[in-house]
Amino acid sequence: MSDIPRRAASRTARLAALPLGFAGRTALGLGKRAVGIATDVISADIQQRTAEQLFSVLGQLKGGAMKFGQALSVFEAALPEEMAGPYRQALTKLQEAAPPMPVASLHKALAEQLGDDWREKFTEFDDSPAAAASIGQVHRAQWKLPKARKNARQKTVEVAVKVQYPGAGEALLADLKQLSLLAGMFKIIQPGMDIKPLMAELRARITEELDYAMEAETQTAFATAFEGDDEIYVPRVIAAAPRVLVTEWVEGTPLAKVISDGSPAERDEAGRLMATLHFSAPARAGLLHADPHPGNFRILPDGRLGVIDFGAVARLPGGHPEPIGRLVRLALDGDAEAVADGLRDEGFIKPDDELDADAVLKFLRPMIEPLAVDEFRFTRSWLRGEAARLSSPRSPAYQLSRKLNLPPSYLLIHRVTLGSIGVLCQLEAQAPYRAIVAKWLPGFAPVA
Repeated sequence: MSDIPRRAASRTARLAALPLGFAGRTALGLGKRAVGIATDVISADIQQRTAEQLFSVLGQLKGGAMKFGQALSVFEAALPEEMAGPYRQALTKLQEAAPPMPVASLHKALAEQLGDDWREKFTEFDDSPAAAASIGQVHRAQWKLPKARKNARQKTVEVAVKVQYPGAGEALLADLKQLSLLAGMFKIIQPGMDIKPLMAELRARITEELDYAMEAETQTAFATAFEGDDEIYVPRVIAAAPRVLVTEWVEGTPLAKVISDGSPAERDEAGRLMATLHFSAPARAGLLHADPHPGNFRILPDGRLGVIDFGAVARLPGGHPEPIGRLVRLALDGDAEAVADGLRDEGFIKPDDELDADAVLKFLRPMIEPLAVDEFRFTRSWLRGEAARLSSPRSPAYQLSRKLNLPPSYLLIHRVTLGSIGVLCQLEAQAPYRAIVAKWLPGFAPVA
């Protein structure tokens, strides 16, 4: 595949193949049942094959389908190990790889966005993409810097040139509409995972993510806030247009590589840096990086965390909402009544719902265990345990969760936090998370 398919029939056919494939696998399961194979074996087989085809198709489609796959992939750590193993590699590929657009389409896009003389802005430009994402691909190049004087030697800077796929906007909307009809399929892979809020959020942010000029403004704000920082590196924006973004090149080890091959110490440090970015950015930049999949991060040779994509952000001019830190602290202190009152004030508990305060605290306490100790190791098994506790219809936590509300103002923060935790669990990272939260989260009392 070269360009994003523009004809709806072409894209719909691929997505439509998913439920058809599932129907075939269900029939396979019935056949196995007839010859006496255990039900759990049938279920695992259907889940595995469904997952393999699902992520394969998502990866081929780019656009909204791939973006959804990227968002879903951060939850990979919550899947049972026997399921996660067979397609973990496919998930990692999905985060950073997609078929490239034709060179002719690439050059046309660059001419439209940077001008017919776009080649004169570079001393070198590699037509082969260095990376690909959901709505664009990245090329490595050498950008000419303005000369200080007429006869001065030409200086250049190594840059990443992100070019949006032709028809990306139409494809995103078409994909997300079609995927919303297939939401039930994801229940097969992870029962209890509700993707509807994720789909709604993705649709709501399409316009912002398609506008690279807006992303340039956001990235510049991040770069200014973290300029000279010894832990976080944000590349400068060199040039921007609505569909092309030129930034400094970031050389480093992809976070996915650290997850798969890093030493325990390297993975621990990566987790610490990820947590630092998550909690410090709202206080320092008034923004929360809202796309925490591993493809957006690099560990630089000097040890800093490089952040390379700012298409999705939450705007928090006042920093993280103070009630989050205050309520977490109250929960750690065991003050059930104050926690319930605070959740009701923020809209998590509806005014007319009389929920048992102790039951609410018991529901929340396991989630905040990482902040109850000086150091905590996030693990896949811990996340799977929490996922099972919250998604099993027989669990008291599941029953209580159905009575709780998620206010719209907290939706993105909630999703990003869950995504970040998913990455920490993929890293199996141990770090002093409580100290990081105490430093940066308003309302959370300092560590004693």
